[in-house]
Amino acid sequence: MSHTAHIRSHRKPRRSASTFAMRAGVAGGVLGTLAVAGASGSANAAEPVTQTLELPTLTADLAAQAAQSADATQQAAANYQLQAERDAAAANAAKQAKADLADAQQKAAEAKKKAEQQARIEAAARASRNAERTTLSASSSTDTSSTDTGSATGSAATVIAFVKAQIGKSYVLGASGPSAYDCSGLVQSAFKQIGVDLPRVSQDQSTQGTQVSLSNLQPGDILYWGGAGSAYHVAVYVGDGMFVGAQNPSTGIVERPLSYDPPTGAVRVL
Repeated sequence: MSHTAHIRSHRKPRRSASTFAMRAGVAGGVLGTLAVAGASGSANAAEPVTQTLELPTLTADLAAQAAQSADATQQAAANYQLQAERDAAAANAAKQAKADLADAQQKAAEAKKKAEQQARIEAAARASRNAERTTLSASSSTDTSSTDTGSATGSAATVIAFVKAQIGKSYVLGASGPSAYDCSGLVQSAFKQIGVDLPRVSQDQSTQGTQVSLSNLQPGDILYWGGAGSAYHVAVYVGDGMFVGAQNPSTGIVERPLSYDPPTGAVRVL
């Protein structure tokens, strides 16, 4: 026997074919698994990925800023509304002012027209009085016996006594006594003393009874100034070329001669 027969060989033992086959199979299985995993990963990569975003939670500062912004927006809206209301009110006020101005202008025009018409009437009345004055003066100079001298009797005396008793009292437009009268109020009250009911205004009183000439006056006749039916003043003839009437607020109730303010005409109701 050789002296080396019991010494183990230092060479590694050869592996058998079955061992290599098994390892190759394991390696193949691992590679196959990796290949399947890779393919699966590629397939999954092709599908869309849905992500869920979480909104940040408002902090106390952010909440305060949001509330402040909301208040500012609300205040701005309120300011816009207030301005709109003011603009609307201003527009309405301007429209009303324009309407008021137009109305005032129309009234002023009407007042001016009325004043001009009244001035024409008064001018015509003055012209008529001047003409009557001339006629009265001529009649007085030629026939003094035609005018009564004041010897009033009966109802006329009662009327004359009443109006003379009112001399010195006040003239108040629309008044009918007993402390104040206007011209037609005095005449109406005087004739009431004898039961004669005259109209209230001078225009109507100037058409009562019978029209008489100024050259043929008698005590108790009603004198008027202006046209018959449009007279603006009346008084009572008391005889002796005198009349009593409520003239105006300055003079009150006075007795004056016909020459003081010659009347336009006269009517007789007694």
